[in-house]
Amino acid sequence: MQIKLEVLITENKTTIQFDNTQGTINIVNTNDRKVIVEKPSIYFLLKNNTIIAIEKTETNSSYEDIDFNKVITITPPWDVELGYLEQLFIADATESGIKLVNTSQEDTKIPVNYEKTVTDYKDQVLLVLENFGYHLKHHEEPKKAKAKPAKARHKWTKEISQIEFFIDTRESKATALWYKRNEMLLKAGATMMANPPLNKDGSLGFSAKMGERIRQDHKDQIKNNVTTEDIILKSVNEVGLFLYFGGTNSWLELIDANGKTLNEWTVVQ
Repeated sequence: MQIKLEVLITENKTTIQFDNTQGTINIVNTNDRKVIVEKPSIYFLLKNNTIIAIEKTETNSSYEDIDFNKVITITPPWDVELGYLEQLFIADATESGIKLVNTSQEDTKIPVNYEKTVTDYKDQVLLVLENFGYHLKHHEEPKKAKAKPAKARHKWTKEISQIEFFIDTRESKATALWYKRNEMLLKAGATMMANPPLNKDGSLGFSAKMGERIRQDHKDQIKNNVTTEDIILKSVNEVGLFLYFGGTNSWLELIDANGKTLNEWTVVQ
């Protein structure tokens, strides 16, 4: 991508003019709580060069409740709709882990025939800002990737099949045996976590959905979140999903009468 610019730098303001009437970027150092615009614009509020808010405005605005010392205003050409451009900037910032204040804009579907125009312009603006030292996320020196440890392997033995393991975690209590290579026996009387944990948006996560599905398969063996019969499950992880919707390493939650975990009994070094 090649972008031709005209740049004017003063003590407290940098004005960046795109070629061919493709808009303007103003970078202003300020101790005022006001955002001053000459035309409808998108603006970033920054504190110590960190972006803390992204908004759109068609008039001058004042923000007494936000602590910022720099404003970047982006005035796009007439064919780039402000609302769509704001939405894309916010999405990029959120994806990069930036926590924005006063983000009240609701996502709207960008028309397919318009999406490329606004996305291309957004990318041009970000490229320019990157080259002036303003990023939608902090750039760190790349770290040498660490080799991921191999997934632990566990070995079933006849000795293990005779040992009772106890579970007392995440609102659940139970006794279980790894009594066959591909079967776990959960003894009757196991207390189950009543309600699955939810994601931040109130939805069920993958583990919660899996746990509910397993419970549905054994619904005739459950009453008031307590098992009424011995239940056969396929694995240690399935025991965890069934009892407390996962969320922890179940190999460490099954503990014998002497405090030794199932992982310690069976892990292959």
